[in-house]
Amino acid sequence: MGGGARELAGYLAALGGWVAALAAAVLPQWRQSSYAGDAIITAVGLHEGLWMSCAAQSTGQVQCRLHDSLLSLDVHIQTSRALMVISLLLGFFGIIVSVVGMKCTKVGEEDPITKSRIAVAGGVLFVLSGLCTLAAVSLYATQVTYEFFRESAVPINARYEFGSALFVGWGAASLTVLGGSLLCCSCPAKERRGQQYYRQSQPSTAREYV
Repeated sequence: MGGGARELAGYLAALGGWVAALAAAVLPQWRQSSYAGDAIITAVGLHEGLWMSCAAQSTGQVQCRLHDSLLSLDVHIQTSRALMVISLLLGFFGIIVSVVGMKCTKVGEEDPITKSRIAVAGGVLFVLSGLCTLAAVSLYATQVTYEFFRESAVPINARYEFGSALFVGWGAASLTVLGGSLLCCSCPAKERRGQQYYRQSQPSTAREYV
């Protein structure tokens, strides 16, 4: 795969991962009611996310309510919120920087070495964004797992388990890290520039001997 095609593939993968991370951050299904056990004790399905909690009734009606207070939230929710916001900001700046540095664009610098370095910087931003997303989702999933298996008087079918937003977040982190890694492969090498200069000088030298 050529350098330009690799950059384009990395950029599209990272962009898709950033959009998926944005969707995961907004979705309220970070954890949901568990239906494990012998009997379902409620006809209302509960979903909770970083910003709101929702109740879905068996009739199909869904009611959502934003979290009232920031300081009253659990530590893992506040931490996941902060990590997702940082992730989205890093990804946003990575989108802008990568567009400037990609070989297939005519934005900014025209020097290929400088553009490659800018593309690498965008790739690093994407990798950091993906790692923040991975940390946020994994931290939240760890807390959900701990509360599910913890010894408690709450019946197992009244506890919470993984919601769909967690899986979206894991997929987003994978895509973003993969795309950023492909962009980081654009790192310029002085040896390549020397080889190109040597190849360009070979035909003229050959003609002199003829």
